[in-house]
Amino acid sequence: MTKGNINVSVENIFPLIKKFLYSDHEIFLRELISNATDATLKLKHLTNVGEAKVDYGNPKIEVKIDKENKKLHIIDQGLGMTAEEVEKYINQVAFSGAEEFLEKYKDSAKDSGIIGHFGLGFYSAFMVAEKVEIITKSFKDEPAVHWICDGSPEFTLEETTEKTDRGTEIVLHIAEDSTEFLEESRIRELLLKYNKFMPVPIKFGTKKETLPLPEGAAEDAVAETIDVDNIINNPTPAWTKAPSELKDEDYKSFYHELYPMQFEEPLFNIHLNVDYPFNLTGVLFFPKLANNLNIEKDKIQLYQNQVFVTDEVKGIVPDFLMLLRGVIDSPDIPLNVSRSYLQADGAVKKISSYITKKVADKMVSLINENREDYNKKWNDIKIVIEYGMISEDKFFEKSDKFALYPTTDGTYFLWNELEEKIKLNQTDKDGNLVILYATNADEQHSYIQSAKDKGYEVILLDSPIVPHLIQKLETSKEKIQFARVDADHINNLIKKDEPAISKLNETEKETLKKSVEESINDKKFTVQLEDLDSTDAPFTITQPEFMRRMKDMQATGGGGMFGMGGFPEMYNLVVNSNSEFANQILKTEDAEGKQNLIKYALDLAKLSQNLLKGKDLTDFIQRSYKQLEK
Repeated sequence: MTKGNINVSVENIFPLIKKFLYSDHEIFLRELISNATDATLKLKHLTNVGEAKVDYGNPKIEVKIDKENKKLHIIDQGLGMTAEEVEKYINQVAFSGAEEFLEKYKDSAKDSGIIGHFGLGFYSAFMVAEKVEIITKSFKDEPAVHWICDGSPEFTLEETTEKTDRGTEIVLHIAEDSTEFLEESRIRELLLKYNKFMPVPIKFGTKKETLPLPEGAAEDAVAETIDVDNIINNPTPAWTKAPSELKDEDYKSFYHELYPMQFEEPLFNIHLNVDYPFNLTGVLFFPKLANNLNIEKDKIQLYQNQVFVTDEVKGIVPDFLMLLRGVIDSPDIPLNVSRSYLQADGAVKKISSYITKKVADKMVSLINENREDYNKKWNDIKIVIEYGMISEDKFFEKSDKFALYPTTDGTYFLWNELEEKIKLNQTDKDGNLVILYATNADEQHSYIQSAKDKGYEVILLDSPIVPHLIQKLETSKEKIQFARVDADHINNLIKKDEPAISKLNETEKETLKKSVEESINDKKFTVQLEDLDSTDAPFTITQPEFMRRMKDMQATGGGGMFGMGGFPEMYNLVVNSNSEFANQILKTEDAEGKQNLIKYALDLAKLSQNLLKGKDLTDFIQRSYKQLEK
């Protein structure tokens, strides 16, 4: 039997592990199963190249709980270790220069790359165990060995005859403060969280399986049941296969395996697969989003060689794609001590750029393959596309090929199609192409109708980030202006060189304006006289495009220095000086009668803009009923 110290320069490793990894102590199981997987796959490689003259068979990893004796076993059938290898890989902690390591990381856990980088995965066991045993037999013709350590630098290592089969068994004597890891439900939860897609089958207990009845069995025959291994993981998930091997049903099945509580089908998927200049595989799914910006639920999962790392993927996945679901697997993503936080690295930026490009390419192929189907899905994917156009310049550059601009009539245009459709009719006197849009087809119906009456197209932009999208388009494209359809009277939204004919002289106009201002006496409204068609509405309420847009941007996290969050509501009251109603106001000599006329017309205008609420709406209804009684 050998006794000794693990390494004089590693005396402080154990308190470091406890301190650095404590908040993430459940990851010990992930690390030990990762090691068992490595050992199994290394043996597979050695048998394939002829260096290991053994039968590889169908190895699995087994996790067993011995609650009575407070022990947890992790058993593999991998390549195992000789006494010399235990000395090298366990006792010397698989790295040199331990003093420099300790000096560098003793004050900082955040930036340290211990696990994975320094081979310390095994030592995470001491976060939950007061004593750890390794019983291992190499695939080489050498005796099995038994290693024991109680969390101090001291260990014992001796030959043993108690293990005759190839592989390694780790026995954790669970500490009093970690007995949760002796509960079957807790271990199952961790296996499903971290090891659900590990490439080697993982056995956790047994389950009953019913055998089929033989042909010609009696009607009252009872099917036999047997106990079989309960394999808790799927060793060959969709992202590990070539797209040519998979059908739509396979992707959908995998989606529901990832997110068991999602009952809706995803709209489509994007299969990622690249091996240069970095390794990355994965499958991303577009769920039905509509205008939902909630990214807290069912997030994209990050794996390293099929081991779950985290679902906090900010940095790897561009912000606008955080709304998607799925899996990304890459061995090239640098991680720190707990494998949960990304470190700044050039590879991460390259991965992010690759994913952005892949999504853009997928959109182009989808719209080219089936335009009608793409149009139908637009409402459920637009929030992602529009967010990407705002936040990623390279994505924006390609977006003309797949971003759609639907009209209020349900026609879907690409940008060049929209330009072609409206350039003759919607170019103003200064040569600007004016794109009219609505954000709510029902609430803005009267304004949309006024625009249609003039032969204009009105597009429907109703996602929460529309003000930012419009700003991006206006600053990126030449001689383009967006105007919400209720931002002004339709004649003023697209100004043409058409002379206005007025029925009133200047004196009458001044009198009319003064009467309206005095009657409404409301600082929210700026009275604006316009020489419109006599059939146009006498009063129209509009909200200035700039003012409303800045407030909308403020509401969705923009607006910058303008600070529009507390800015009062401001409206224009457009009075049609050519309407019969304007003439009636001028003719009415009774001051109270004139005021009532103006207030009633204002209420009607408010009603059309959904601005008449509360007491004002109640009073208006009561006045209207009284009018009917006359």
